[in-house]
Amino acid sequence: MRIGFIGLGSMGLAMAENLLRGGFDLHVWARRAASTNSLVACGATLCDSPAALAQDCDIVCTNVTSSEDVETLALGANGLLEGRHAGLLHVDFSTIAPTVARKIARAYVARGIDFVDAPVSGGVNAARAASLAIMWGGSESQAEALATRLKPVFDCIAKTAVYVGDSGAGQVAKACNQMVMVAAIEAAAEAACLARASGLDFAKVYQAISAGSAASRVLEVFGERMLKRDFAAGVEARLHHKDFGLLLGEAVRLGAPLPIAMSIGQQLNTLMAQGGAKGDTSALLKVLERVSRQN
Repeated sequence: MRIGFIGLGSMGLAMAENLLRGGFDLHVWARRAASTNSLVACGATLCDSPAALAQDCDIVCTNVTSSEDVETLALGANGLLEGRHAGLLHVDFSTIAPTVARKIARAYVARGIDFVDAPVSGGVNAARAASLAIMWGGSESQAEALATRLKPVFDCIAKTAVYVGDSGAGQVAKACNQMVMVAAIEAAAEAACLARASGLDFAKVYQAISAGSAASRVLEVFGERMLKRDFAAGVEARLHHKDFGLLLGEAVRLGAPLPIAMSIGQQLNTLMAQGGAKGDTSALLKVLERVSRQN
């Protein structure tokens, strides 16, 4: 199977490497050609545009930052749509607005192309270990056929892949994932703040609650970073900030009440204003500490 990949940041590169190791005929394109060097050295084919990549491939995968990036790659000049052919399938692993995923799906279906929005969760380590969680949406009438086509690809990069509904549904599921995860990060930061304000050693509190009902993967990873004050980026906080902008925009559009998410969105805004965009989201602790010092 000829697989195309666009979006070779830390996550995308790890996913593309796993596809190459899995025996797929990998084709790549990047705005910075240097991003493709390691893959080309291992046997991938470099294409000179998204349209050329689409022409060469059965399935095209994208994993880029913003809704605008995906829309331009898909529908813009020299984009994937211009390289369309019968049977082309575009799988977008990015986290974007559900409305944009649906717009791309509508534009594609009119021209005989399939589109799947398949955002991933797990971070760079899971991408390297091929243990990502995929939540995907696509045409309900074609869901079974799409699942069959995508299984070899998903098996190469993920631990789980769950179909959640029609086009855009994968993005809604990812928004739900981000809400729960970042709320847990903020809760861990607030627990650290309360423990220290009470004169307790947060290391001991962290040990105690990690064995209790509050135990979670988020507490384990982000709570430990707070404990060690290791705020170097695991996933850059600006990406969680971007995700919250998307999900809160969707909430406004739908009239869905998300009071906790609204509050955390403001905490992320403050973290951005304090220069924390490229650090880890565990630095939400520093937002609370700054307020505490001012009081």
